[in-house]
Formats: sequence, C-alpha cells, structure tokens
Amino acid sequence: MRYSPLVTRISGDGADAWITHYQAAAARARGEDVILLSVGDPELPLLPAVLDRAIERLRAGDVHYTPASGRRPLLEAIAQAHGARTGQAVSADNVVFLAGAQNALFTASMCVAGSGDEVITFDPMYATYPATIEVSGAHMVRVPTATGFRPDISALEAQITPRTRAILWASPSNPSGVIFNQEELEAIGRIARRHDLWLICDQVYAGLAPNGRVPCLAATLPERVVTLGSLSKSHAMPGLRAGWLVGPIELARHAQSLAMCMLFGLPGFIQEAALTALSLAPEAESRIRDLCNSRRETMLAELKDIPGIQAIPPEAGMFMLVDVSGTGMSAYDFMRALYERERVSVMDGAAFGKRTSRFVRICFATEEATIRMACERIRRFCEERVLR
Repeated sequence: MRYSPLVTRISGDGADAWITHYQAAAARARGEDVILLSVGDPELPLLPAVLDRAIERLRAGDVHYTPASGRRPLLEAIAQAHGARTGQAVSADNVVFLAGAQNALFTASMCVAGSGDEVITFDPMYATYPATIEVSGAHMVRVPTATGFRPDISALEAQITPRTRAILWASPSNPSGVIFNQEELEAIGRIARRHDLWLICDQVYAGLAPNGRVPCLAATLPERVVTLGSLSKSHAMPGLRAGWLVGPIELARHAQSLAMCMLFGLPGFIQEAALTALSLAPEAESRIRDLCNSRRETMLAELKDIPGIQAIPPEAGMFMLVDVSGTGMSAYDFMRALYERERVSVMDGAAFGKRTSRFVRICFATEEATIRMACERIRRFCEERVLR
C-alpha cells in the first residue's frame, strides 16, 4: 500500500535520539536499575487541589463534549495569566485551549504557513519543531545561534526570503536554557515589521525563569505575535496535556476551526483541573522554580572536574547541556554507551540541531539523590573512557 509523502516528515531529524529514552523508560517500568534524565518530566506530585478537582469532576461525569476552543472560564483564566506574564491585555476570544504546547505550535503553524512557505527558528531548537512545522508542507529554516547559544540577529535577517512567513523561538530555550533579552527581541521585532512576518514564541518554560517572567513582544506587537503556553512544566502536570495559544482574534478563530477537526474539545475534568492549577500559579511555579534552581546547582557541582566533559549552566529551565567532545566520542555514541554501561539515559544534543551536536542534554528536575547517583555513574564512565 502507498503512503502520503508527508509521513516521512513526521519523525523529524532527531528521532533516533529518542530510541535510548524509550528503551530506558521501558526498562525502568520493568523495575530495572535505570536513571532517566532524558526527558523533562518533573518528579513532583500533582498539587493536591488540582488532583482533587480532577477526581471530583471525573466522578461527577464531566466526560462529555466541550467547546472546541475550551470552556469560557478557563480561557478567561489563561487570558488573565497571559496578561500578567506579558503585559498584553487579551480576552478569552484570543485564546484556544489545546492538548499541550506542541499541539498549539502545530495549530499556530498551520494557520500562518503552508506548502512552500518558510518558518525560521534558531539552532538549537526543541527536537520536534521541524516535524511539527514541516508536516504541513512548510519548510523549517535553521539559523545558527551565536556564542552562548544566543540569537544571531544578522544571521536571522540573512535567511529571510519572499517565502518566509514566521519566526519561531522558545524563551527560555529548550535545550540551552537561554532567555532572549529585550534588545534581542526588539531586533527580531524590527525584522518582523520590515518583512511582515508572524512571531511565534514558545513560553512553556517561562514560569521557571527568575520571578516567572521573561521579556516578550506580545504587548508591543499584538497583531503578529502568537504565544504558546502550557502547564506541563510550570505545574509539573505534563500528562494532563494542558496547553494553549494566545494570538490575534482572527488567528484564534482559525485555530478553533482546526481544533474542531483534530480534538473536538478536550475532557471537561482536565479543563477544570487546569483552571484550578492556574488559580495556584504563584505557588506552583515557585515550587518547580525553586526545585530546578537547587537541582541545577547540585548537578553543576557533581559534574565539575569530570574528565572529558564540560557542563554549560542554563539561565532557566530544567535542562543542562554538557559538552562531551573531550571524551573522544560523538554525543550519540556517548549517550548510547552511557546507557549500556551505566544505565543512565540522557539525550543526544544532535537531536536539537548542529550547534549542539557535541553535547548531551541532561534533565535535572528530579530528586537530589538521583542526580548524585547519576553523576557518580557519569564520572565512573568518563574516567574509564578518558583516563584508561
């Protein structure tokens, strides 16, 4: 049987890097001694009030159809939270509630770019960005970042063509943890005005930034900015798939139509849990932010002076890039060998782009004892590799 050529775009360039993660997850589920640091799934319990609300609504039978864009009280709460974070005043009509930020990105990109169009983003980027963008027929254009993984504005403008429709970035970045500063964003905004481009900003990790805020363009360029948000990281509830987009009302209407085709509304009990979670945002975000700040320092201390590797401190988020080129191994080989010998699962940096091809990405949003044990195994592995 024949398949659409589009299926070849779904897996993306970094698909092989996930194989080790899936193997490790399956091994841990079998009860094996595996340390999983390859995915950003915070080891924090769901806030009791959120759990209670979800159970209460589930027991009440809240499992029927809901509006495609989300229930009005939830959309209003998202609009309010968005305004507090970005300074942009929006209403519920600007918001569409979707199954996670990745689905929100897919929806936004489908609304602004189609076959033959181009969407520009910075390398490194989250591993599934290319497949998410290109499944529609659009083309992902990668712009190498400058020193420290900061956006290279000159390189960005040099990639603009008549086919360019949007610029996409995440702040804080996954995998680098870089937060785009106001000067960098203003330069991106000037490019967008000059070339009439959409701006898609992934703020999934914004709640983990200092004070839960990052510079943004939503308030100054409301007619062209689409903001992606989620409760997965900030509230440690990735399995509930609570994400959204905020943009101009006309774009939100198009996104709602697309959501009708894909989702036809998300479960009511999850929306009620999300509404409760938003009401607890300061507590929830402070909890995960404090955990990540503490665990980051623990991991930096534990990785210090391990031969052959160098950790790069992130500005925010729950990931750390570690340069492993000093071991004489590629990042992929390092990832595979570390798992096979020490049962520690990390992510090959090449999954995120060429700029991180000599790095592995390690998640530190876990128990302190787990971090220490993982770093002990990494040290043993590197010493055997480098000092033998």
